[in-house]
Amino acid sequence: MVKIVTDSVSDISVDIAEELGITVIPILVRFGEEIFRDGVDISSDEFYQKLMSKKELPQSAVPSPGEIAQVYEQLAKESDEILSIHLSSKHSAFCEASLTARDLVKRRCRIEVIDSLSDIMGEGLLVITAAKEAQKGANLEQIMDTVNKLIPKTHVRMAFDTLEYLKWGGRIGKAQALIGSLLRIHPICGVEEGEVIPCARERSRIKAIDWLYNYVKGFSGRIRELAVEYATTPDEAYELVERLSSLFPKERIYVSRVGCVTGTHVGPHVISVSLIEE
Repeated sequence: MVKIVTDSVSDISVDIAEELGITVIPILVRFGEEIFRDGVDISSDEFYQKLMSKKELPQSAVPSPGEIAQVYEQLAKESDEILSIHLSSKHSAFCEASLTARDLVKRRCRIEVIDSLSDIMGEGLLVITAAKEAQKGANLEQIMDTVNKLIPKTHVRMAFDTLEYLKWGGRIGKAQALIGSLLRIHPICGVEEGEVIPCARERSRIKAIDWLYNYVKGFSGRIRELAVEYATTPDEAYELVERLSSLFPKERIYVSRVGCVTGTHVGPHVISVSLIEE
């Protein structure tokens, strides 16, 4: 069976990773001299507590190609085909490091790397789809074809209290246009073709979440996969799930938590929806 690999920015829960046989490689998060593996050495609760109490923003770093190659070597003992799907190469060097790692693997194994051109559960939904296809017995070529066809149909939208974290982290891209336009706005950004894009701005948190709901509603009847994510506001996320259940089966909506690496750039009050359209 094809082995599926991803990075921790995909925000796939431990339970789902175990159920679907997904290997998640943690990205590194640095607070001063302290270095943590995302989701391994530091929990989301601990991370957001540190984020809100520290004056300096944490930094993130991709594991070395050698460390990634070690993961591939282990999986190559169990399979001769590996598909590694990662966050947008416009935001991170993970894809590049994975390609370098592939050449370091000594065992005979075909390893392919896909740039999801997405982040958080946009990436995660693509990985989950790949893993389900692998469990059905699809080969590497078939899974790659499915994923590559779904990448342009994958959409992420995020509502923030502030864009300052994106700005400080250097990931703001075209969303720069939303800064300074209004005081006390709630900006909404998306990820399309691997880049952060400005989408809207609302004057209240409630209206921002309404915007997310209406965005998903626009795909009603043609949603293949759907996820809601939060950082520190689970009640808001589950309330949004209840609303979205009128558009898509509730039991099929993934609820996930924005991890440490993404949290560095989006802040503690982000809430998001990710979907793949049919």
